[in-house]
Amino acid sequence: MKRSLLMLAAATLAFSGAQSATAESKKVAFFAAASQNGFNQATYEGVEAKAKELGYEAEIFDGKFDATHQYSQIEDVLASERFAGMIVAPNDPVGISGAFEQVIAAGVPIATVLFPIGPELNTLEPQVPGITATVASPPVPGATLQAEAVAAYCADRDPCNVIILIGFKTFPFDNLRLETFEKVLARHPNIKVVGTGEGWYSPDQSLKAMQDMLQAAKDVHAVLSNADQHLVGAEIALEAEGYNVADLYLSGGGAAAISIDAIREGRWDATLAYFPKTMGALAMEQIANAIEGKPVTNAINMDHAGPLQAMIDKAVLDANPDFRGEWEQ
Repeated sequence: MKRSLLMLAAATLAFSGAQSATAESKKVAFFAAASQNGFNQATYEGVEAKAKELGYEAEIFDGKFDATHQYSQIEDVLASERFAGMIVAPNDPVGISGAFEQVIAAGVPIATVLFPIGPELNTLEPQVPGITATVASPPVPGATLQAEAVAAYCADRDPCNVIILIGFKTFPFDNLRLETFEKVLARHPNIKVVGTGEGWYSPDQSLKAMQDMLQAAKDVHAVLSNADQHLVGAEIALEAEGYNVADLYLSGGGAAAISIDAIREGRWDATLAYFPKTMGALAMEQIANAIEGKPVTNAINMDHAGPLQAMIDKAVLDANPDFRGEWEQ
């Protein structure tokens, strides 16, 4: 009994020491899905800039697009007791819940960016009790906007032949976006989806997928995608087949600098904006608020929190001539 009490006392002291060390730290860890990814790099730039502004330091960790690696990484960083807060761009928003629970139990503020944590993909409200902030865009409203814009373009065409390029059909969020695209387009009898391919967020893979689909799909009028990287490859494939892309409707996702330029030039038509630098800065701001005991905004919808509206086309850019994409691609 005496030994048990001593062990409990030691554990309590160790935990108190961890809390003290964490509370005194001015460092925040950013767990990138993959540190070499341009979107993640831009998100970290937002985190880093806001951290510096608020008197903190930020450090990035490479998740290598590996959910298991990222989970262990969070546990290791938590055990190091070097960080006062954490921000995560999750590789597996459902599976990583356990790591979040450990961080929350230790009293360390933790935020998620781009995706909510938990099985409900289309909500920003915390599904794991104690999450400091979710800074993201629910996938269904944005995908609906994109598909409805394609339907408007196709209104006077019968048939209007559409190709869809999605990231990975096995990714829950991509699958939900794909289902939303298909559901909205199916309401319009004149629209025919003549091909659906996976772009893997890679221009090279998108080029190959588009080339394969164009072997069977003729007289294409529109390309609907969830990623600007996909349109880079799609554009090359279309031009090789003799299409003038300016005559088609091309819609991507991300508001990368390359898409903003293409829309301004009239080659592409729209992009569903993600603002990674703004997103990272907002997440960092909430973490700092939590550390300092200030009020925290638990859910920030990036469809409304960015510098421009979420659905960006040439009219929006004409009204905002100084806007530049917050990341390259």
